[in-house]
Amino acid sequence: MAITISRTDYDELWKECNPTPLVSQHSGYCERVEVIPEQLGEGYIRTIQFRGIDLSLFNYHLHHDLYVIEDEGVGASWEFGFNLSGNRHRKRTGESFLEWGAYEATDTSITYANEPILKVDIDLEAPATLFQLIAESLEELPIEIRRCVEDSDEPCFDEANVITPAMRSTLEKILHCSFQGRTRQIYLEGQCLELIALKLEQLKEPGRSPRNSSCSLNLDDIDRIHLAKNIMAEHSDNPPSLMELSRQVGLNDFKLKTGFRQVFGTTVFGYLHQHRMETARQLLAEGRMNVREVAQTVGYASPSSFAEAFRKQFGVNPKSYLLSKKSV
Repeated sequence: MAITISRTDYDELWKECNPTPLVSQHSGYCERVEVIPEQLGEGYIRTIQFRGIDLSLFNYHLHHDLYVIEDEGVGASWEFGFNLSGNRHRKRTGESFLEWGAYEATDTSITYANEPILKVDIDLEAPATLFQLIAESLEELPIEIRRCVEDSDEPCFDEANVITPAMRSTLEKILHCSFQGRTRQIYLEGQCLELIALKLEQLKEPGRSPRNSSCSLNLDDIDRIHLAKNIMAEHSDNPPSLMELSRQVGLNDFKLKTGFRQVFGTTVFGYLHQHRMETARQLLAEGRMNVREVAQTVGYASPSSFAEAFRKQFGVNPKSYLLSKKSV
């Protein structure tokens, strides 16, 4: 079952559910929490407004897939996003992205219910905010980004790439920030600027490709590729081979491999690795298993191999991560 709703009705539903949002006013920033309408799911969106920057923390899960039919019109977005979990508005698990410029809102936004939404967005109130931050290094960025920063009439630039270990470390600091008052403002503003810097550095890397690259997959192909992802997630401790997976979803191995990368921005086994590591991180954070048990649960026979993979993914040893969560 899926829920289909217009953007106008969707926004109204949120307003009805949050007639008086929980708002905290502080010197230098404002913090607001809105809960998701119970008809749609459970969880919340926390928005922290600084000078020129809005930091939004999404933490919820849906009861059913959600299709929001956009109202026709023109909008603008100056956003750095980091999608830790879930498939929302074409942003997928493990992706960092940049949306910059004016766009026409004529599409349908889809959020899938198969994974919880855990997402961090950094929205700039105006494009000039970024220009002020990076004016001296603007020439180092790709030409399409420079055009968008310098000329507001340029079409929207939409780019997606992976969340790096350095980004993930900074995201963890934001999500688990325990500071209050003025210290909270200074700390979170600093982490936002670090994420912006890390994303801009990623844009300079050779071989990156914007989201709007051509794709020849039809809707049935995409559904089968999503099925392949679900199979790999459900059997991550003992995954099928690529040929077995191809037979299960009814695609040849070439279309599965190339299509999976187009849809999810990574290979089949790249996704499997990301899923295993994220599952391991969650299990360690819960603190009910030791490192060896977590390694076995996510499909690693060797604890040392698991520790090396975890360290490469998150920049920290799994035992150290486990101890840090127990001390909180």
